[in-house]
Parts: sequence; C-alpha cells; structure tokens
Amino acid sequence: MLSSVLSSERAIQVNMEIMGTLVRLREMLATSKELTGKLSELERRTGEHDKEIQTIFEAIRQLMSPPKTPRKKIGFEVKERAAAYGRKKGSGT
Repeated sequence: MLSSVLSSERAIQVNMEIMGTLVRLREMLATSKELTGKLSELERRTGEHDKEIQTIFEAIRQLMSPPKTPRKKIGFEVKERAAAYGRKKGSGT
C-alpha cells in the first residue's frame, strides 16, 4: 500500500509489479479451479467406465479360455485313400 502512496519512480515500479503479481495470482487461481473441476469430471467418468472396462476384460478372458465341451468338426471326412496322381515316366511334362 505504501508503494501506491509514494510517488517516486521506484515506488511506481514496485506498485506495478505488485499489481501484475496479483493479476497473475488471480489467473492462476481461476485456472486451478477450472483444472480441479475438469479433474473431478475425469475421475467421475473413469469411475463410470471402470465397470464397463472390467466387463470387456471378462469377455476377453472368456474368449481366450478353451471351450468346456469339445466342438463338432465342421465339414466332412474322406475315409477312402486318395488317388495317386503323378507324372508318367517319359511324358516330359
């Protein structure tokens, strides 16, 4: 307060520095409140998503585990021997 009453060049400079510092402090507090609000919102969202993420992990674990009952084969089985195909001697192909 004394720097605002005195009229010397140095007192004016000190007063300007003090005012600038107070303005920056107010901006920092406003930013801090905004950041605190955003952080709280992020924590709330994360808390909501934790259950969903856990459900996804459980589904992935179920997909990774082998089935409890053996599955039936898809397609068909050939029970006869395959024909022997080959190149004939001297055919050149």
